[in-house]
Amino acid sequence: MKRHLFFITALLGMAKVHAQGNYDISRIPAELTKDASVVIRDEEQIYEVKSPSSATLTYKTAVTILNQNGEKASNMYEFYDNFSSISNLKACLYNDKGIKIKEYKSADFKDKSAVPEGTLYQDDRVKFLEFLHTGYPYTIEYSYVVDYRGIRSYPTWYPARSWGYAIEKSDFIFRIPEGMTFKYLKHKNVKTDSLKVKDKMEYKWGCRNVPALEFEPMSTGLKNVMPWVNVAPNQFEYDNSKANIEDWTNFGNWMYGLSNGLQVLPETAKTKILALVKDAKTDQEKIGILYNYLQSNTRYVGVQLGIGGYKPIAAEKVYAVNYSDCKGLSNFMKALLEVAGIKSNLVVIGNDMPSLNKSFASMGQANHMILCVPLEKDTIWLECTSQRTPIGFIGNGNSNRTVLLVTEKGGKLVQTPTYEPASNYQKRNTKVNFDEEGSADISIETRYGNAQYEDNMAMLFADPSLQRKRIMNTLSIPNMQINTLSYTQPDKKSPVLNEKINLKSTQLLANGGDKLFVTLNLLNRQESSLTALENRKTSFNIAYGYCDEDEIIYTLPKGYKVEFMPKDILIESEFGKYTAKVTLKDNTVVYTRTKTMISREYPPEKYNDYVAFSKKMFQADKQKGILAKVE
Repeated sequence: MKRHLFFITALLGMAKVHAQGNYDISRIPAELTKDASVVIRDEEQIYEVKSPSSATLTYKTAVTILNQNGEKASNMYEFYDNFSSISNLKACLYNDKGIKIKEYKSADFKDKSAVPEGTLYQDDRVKFLEFLHTGYPYTIEYSYVVDYRGIRSYPTWYPARSWGYAIEKSDFIFRIPEGMTFKYLKHKNVKTDSLKVKDKMEYKWGCRNVPALEFEPMSTGLKNVMPWVNVAPNQFEYDNSKANIEDWTNFGNWMYGLSNGLQVLPETAKTKILALVKDAKTDQEKIGILYNYLQSNTRYVGVQLGIGGYKPIAAEKVYAVNYSDCKGLSNFMKALLEVAGIKSNLVVIGNDMPSLNKSFASMGQANHMILCVPLEKDTIWLECTSQRTPIGFIGNGNSNRTVLLVTEKGGKLVQTPTYEPASNYQKRNTKVNFDEEGSADISIETRYGNAQYEDNMAMLFADPSLQRKRIMNTLSIPNMQINTLSYTQPDKKSPVLNEKINLKSTQLLANGGDKLFVTLNLLNRQESSLTALENRKTSFNIAYGYCDEDEIIYTLPKGYKVEFMPKDILIESEFGKYTAKVTLKDNTVVYTRTKTMISREYPPEKYNDYVAFSKKMFQADKQKGILAKVE
């Protein structure tokens, strides 16, 4: 009897373990659920290179979604094109006990075009499965195989793709024929294992039990604290094109070969171009005329078919149809300049991406092309996709970047212009006239330069109702009524925007007995929403360096005088400088404020110093003056 009872008990225990399954959330270590919305339970990515033009990716993962914040991690999206195919799509859904509640087959996966808006030609598609399960927590497991018939790059391994991702287990296995070479970068704490398997070399990277990281403001990213590996080919074949990209010189050679000979224009075009520049006295004038011609006669559309994702459309084709992508328009501008006798170079750049890694040449670091025109005493950089960008202004997302200049001698790494804080300015002059009742007529004139021009440029072309709505939402003036509002760009060649606003307010002054209180910084106050962090993990930065200058002239209401005004304020740190002062002139109070911020990457241990600096400016911006009745 005892034997039978023991046997039955053992069977029940085994059944319970089996029913709970490997994905029971109780099996997740407690330290992995802290600050986590997603836990990568078991991930394996195997990429096997067969030749410079073919490879296979075998991928499987199990992801536990702990709460609504992690919902997006449950959806599977895998992209493909004419040079790749996806097969063996499978997925399973498990409840919080790890019990399978639904199984998906290939027919359950959807397939649609992955062409973004503004793209005319592109063959990208996506297979996807969106899970509609609302009972948290749950686990989704899926797998697939991708076969590549053309290679441009190798995959990255980055299991913690966002804040709130914990990793229980993740592995990346990379196999390559023994005779082929490649390169890789990795996080300093990730170990590399390698061994020879038959005629291939196998490399393996992995991680176990990596806790999630809670969101950190102003972060430059998770890559300095979370595991990752970037792998890139030295040789590849794609769409009948062969490339050697062991270094940036070779990369540039390949890009030059793709564009060489594509700057030929028909004779009618050459005649028109020469007529346009015949009266220009300098190369700078010619460049300005031809850049204006480009902006007035072409528009941007995306073209990403095969090698067309890297090879520009011929200049004569762009001349005929008047549209192209960044490569085609930059190449077309290069052709226009050639007719005028001016040499230029195509530039490979990562727009809104970090600088190119000088010692690691790879495809995935760039997403854009512009044009560089080297002159004897100056260099002009041209953003050729915009019909509105001033000549020479390439935008904050392209500034201070290491980029690749494509020359007949190969690629050359160079630096784009840096927009210093003084050039990214906001200069504002405001006049506030109080009447006897304390109501105010307010006139505001502001000039925005470079990066701040870019931030506000859309207002030039916005509908007046949208302009008013934005002003109502951004200016912190109580009970305001906008009378007039206008935006102008005095010189199309200069990244400067003028803003003029005239409005009324009846609540600028606060009453306190027989006193009136006025907050001196009316328009541009520091927002103090940052909180100190005890153990910050990631570096941080300021989006861009800038300088704000404000002058506000208050004309006092009749019958009042100044009783109190705050002393001058100076706040300095490695992050920037702040000044504020008040001067009295007859019946006016003149408040001036400057704020200069310095943009660079700061280490995590500096963050609380930055928070303290911000709080000091926040307090300074709350300074009030007191007015008293004249006796």
